[in-house]
Amino acid sequence: MATRVIIFDDSKDRRDSLHYLLDMYDDMNCVGMFEDCTQVLKNIEDTKPDVVLMDIEMPGVNGIEGVKKIKQRFPELLVLMQTVFEDDDNLFESIKAGASGYLLKKSDPDRIISAIREVVNGGAPMSPNMALKVLKFFQSAPATNNQYALTEREKTILSALVDGLSYKMVADKENISFHTVNAHVRKIYEKLHVHSLAEAVSKALKEKLL
Repeated sequence: MATRVIIFDDSKDRRDSLHYLLDMYDDMNCVGMFEDCTQVLKNIEDTKPDVVLMDIEMPGVNGIEGVKKIKQRFPELLVLMQTVFEDDDNLFESIKAGASGYLLKKSDPDRIISAIREVVNGGAPMSPNMALKVLKFFQSAPATNNQYALTEREKTILSALVDGLSYKMVADKENISFHTVNAHVRKIYEKLHVHSLAEAVSKALKEKLL
């Protein structure tokens, strides 16, 4: 079944370009395009996407506010942020808001498609430079006690996700089913009070939970 994707971007040329790109792949289906997030929840309800490609800089309701609204109503929905600049504030605000990945608009078409596939399979795509910024930020944060009562199995799975493994790879490594991994991850999200893999990984690194 094709991955259902919607696009939020204030540039019509950008929206059209992404639409044409998605149409080139049998496993992708663009189900909606919108110029801002003023009606983001209705847009989501009407199109029922699997993945959201979200621009950050938009008039009215910007992309970060849009992600916050989406995650409050649809916590499991995957959101990939797209921006022109590798800005630290936007990067961290997007992660805190619940974004599942973060890409530069200058990324080549193959990278955009691979990022969509990666996030669907449990990954958290971002450019190497962005990933390095996240690691440096959270590695320099002070250690805190783990108050989340993660089980050993949950810690093992979280550790694998921090190492960049997808849900399927974790399932193969731990000799459990994909659905079991998914169930554990939902429990991890609940205990850590997060809504995305990127948030969970960030919190694990920041608070040195592993």
